[in-house]
Amino acid sequence: MNRRTVFFVSDQTGITAETLGHSLLTQFEGIKFKQITVPFISDVDKASEVVQRINLTAQVEGYKPIVFSTFVQNDLREIMAGCNGVFMDFFDAFIGPLERSLEMKSTHTTGKAHGRADSEAYTRRIDAMNFAVANDDGVTTRNYDRADIVLLGVSRSGKTPTCLYLALHYGIFAANYPLTEDELDKRSLPASLQDYRNKLYGLTIEPDRLQQIRGERKPDSRYASAQQVGFELRAAEAMYQSNAIPYINTTKSSIEEIASQIIHERRIKRGNSGHGD
Repeated sequence: MNRRTVFFVSDQTGITAETLGHSLLTQFEGIKFKQITVPFISDVDKASEVVQRINLTAQVEGYKPIVFSTFVQNDLREIMAGCNGVFMDFFDAFIGPLERSLEMKSTHTTGKAHGRADSEAYTRRIDAMNFAVANDDGVTTRNYDRADIVLLGVSRSGKTPTCLYLALHYGIFAANYPLTEDELDKRSLPASLQDYRNKLYGLTIEPDRLQQIRGERKPDSRYASAQQVGFELRAAEAMYQSNAIPYINTTKSSIEEIASQIIHERRIKRGNSGHGD
C-alpha cells in the first residue's frame, strides 16, 4: 500500500484540520496521500452525505480512508464517527481535557477557531499582507525600515510565498529582494541593503530543483540552464557567507518549516511587531 485517501472535514473552513493533519502526515514517507477537503458541513444532511462518500471510497479502494476533522457540534461529530474510515477529530481530542482542567464547559460555538474576536491581530495580518505585496521582488527598498525581515534569494527560490505566509499567519512585515545577475557578478552586498543587515535572511535551493522550476516557466532558456542556475546559487551562497547572513535551503523544507526557522534565527516576535498597533 503506497497510496491512501485522506479527508479533511469541518463545520467551518477546514483550515485547522488541514494544518494539523498535514503535520501528522509528513511523518509518513513513501505513501502518496490523495487529499480531499470538505468544509462547511453545518447540518445532519451534509454530514450524512460525507459519510456516504467516505464509505464509498473505502469500498472502492479496499482501505479505510483517513479522516481528520474539527467539529464543534457533538451531533455532527457523532455522525462522522460512524463512517468506515480512520476517524480523528481534533476538537474531541482536546476539548474534553481542557474542560476538565479549566473546570468549565466550552461554548461549543462554531466560527471561533481562528480568533475572529482578536480584531487587532486580524488588522495586523492584513497590514502585513499589504506590506508584503507592496514590497515584493525588490520593487522598492524605501520601506525596509518598517520591515521585520527582508528575504534575499535568486529568482524562484521561494521568497514571495514565504513572505506571504509570514504575513498571513504571523502578522510579520516581510519584504523580499531578488539577487540579480549583475549584483551576483559583483560578489558584494547591494548598496541598498547595507543599512538593513540585521534584517536580512537568505534563501537557497538545490540546483536541480531550481532548474526544474525555471524550466517549467521558461523552457530551453538561458534562465533555466544548468550553467546559469549553478552560477547564481554559488554566488548567492558566497554572498551570504561573506556577509554573515543566515540562510536556509528550501528544497526539502515546507513553507511552515522555513518560516519557523526564520522567526527563530532572527528572533522575530510572532504577530507582535509594532506595526498597525
